[in-house]
Amino acid sequence: MNSYKSFNPFEEKPIPIEKTFMDWNTMYPCSYNKMETNPYTKTRIILMNGTEFEAQWFSRNFSRRCTDNDLRRELALLRRIEQQQQKRITALKPKDETILETTIAYEQLAVDLTAVMAKKETNCTVKNALNFALLEDFDHLYRYSNLLGYEYNVDPKLYVGGYTELTPARPTISEHRHPVDSIYPCINNNTNPLLTKLHIGIITAAEQQTMNYYMNIAPFYCKSDLGRRLYQEIGMIEEEHVTQYESLKDTSATFLEDLLMHEYTECYLYYSCMISECDLRIRQLWEECLLQEISHLHKAKDLLAKYEGKDWQQVIPGGCFPEPLILGPNIEYVRNIIATTTGNTQCIESIVPLQDLCSDAPFYYYQNIVNNNVSCVASHRVIEDTIRGLGKDIRFEVAPNPLAALRNRCEDNTSMGRNPAQTPESATTCGTSENCCSCSATADGMKVNW
Repeated sequence: MNSYKSFNPFEEKPIPIEKTFMDWNTMYPCSYNKMETNPYTKTRIILMNGTEFEAQWFSRNFSRRCTDNDLRRELALLRRIEQQQQKRITALKPKDETILETTIAYEQLAVDLTAVMAKKETNCTVKNALNFALLEDFDHLYRYSNLLGYEYNVDPKLYVGGYTELTPARPTISEHRHPVDSIYPCINNNTNPLLTKLHIGIITAAEQQTMNYYMNIAPFYCKSDLGRRLYQEIGMIEEEHVTQYESLKDTSATFLEDLLMHEYTECYLYYSCMISECDLRIRQLWEECLLQEISHLHKAKDLLAKYEGKDWQQVIPGGCFPEPLILGPNIEYVRNIIATTTGNTQCIESIVPLQDLCSDAPFYYYQNIVNNNVSCVASHRVIEDTIRGLGKDIRFEVAPNPLAALRNRCEDNTSMGRNPAQTPESATTCGTSENCCSCSATADGMKVNW
């Protein structure tokens, strides 16, 4: 294959798509060792599991709105192989890895994937969206880590490998916002770089995978009612995140254009996983999946030409991959975002400081309903129970928390992000452009019908 610096999947000769079907043994590879496997191998597996789920979910929605049965058969062919790939990837999870141990990897992925993309993103709206949800997933990692440490008596640092800090950010209790405040302006595919379009698709699929996992797994957490409640609560935040991220997508793209972009995104991610994977056996799996996806991409290209008369370069000019997406530590970047933006919230389509909200904003109405009794909020109770049982919360920090109000390890902060008087003033700028309209917008006097 070509050097990654100029790798173009459209220039690769695809293997016949009918030769990419797998037998049962191929679909059930040996699982990894949960204590010896690198945390980023685990996160790559979750990322690609979610990517394959998004592929088949999109394909089903396409098929349900398609009147041409020949095209629906082509979609069914692609979808069957995507399903086999998903089954193969999810089988890598070992039988002895608990629901909560897997959850730590889910949230570590959310943190480091979001940070890696936010650092590269040039669209202000998208960058702000990434930085905003980054802090919330970071706080989820802290809450789940305390549940793991308190209920299983194990050090959660073992599972993140010391690559990602375990410390509070915007408290989860503050993340519950009215649905009207969960939509961003959609981007225009024609005026945004390829990397921005990739970022939106990747993060939407990843957060959707987390949302689905929590939606389904909550009642199967058998250790305690508190754990079940924590999955229920954080699952609601993940629903917000999926709503936010998917709203960024260009709604004018046709289904076939979107199919091409989905297949291209899968190629890009499998290539990124392949060149960064440290486990040789799993690296080979990523390479085999990449070859399958190149076949899918060429099929999508042909369908776009046949049914819409469009060349693939009208959707993905040039076709060369951007710099690969490499998962790794982002501690300093996250600490800076905590220090500067923890006090932000969302109002209508903008990220704003909490102090800019009107007193009758939908945020407060919704908060007063779902969090009317703070003692019943699971994300708060798990920290309280940990402090009561162990004398302090469970953390892994390379330095004290960037915010003084979050440094007390014997008390959980439930006011930051909910009470303006106890929330630090935060920047709304993404740092990308001094004249960015999405950064300078405020919520002063903003009203919305709801």
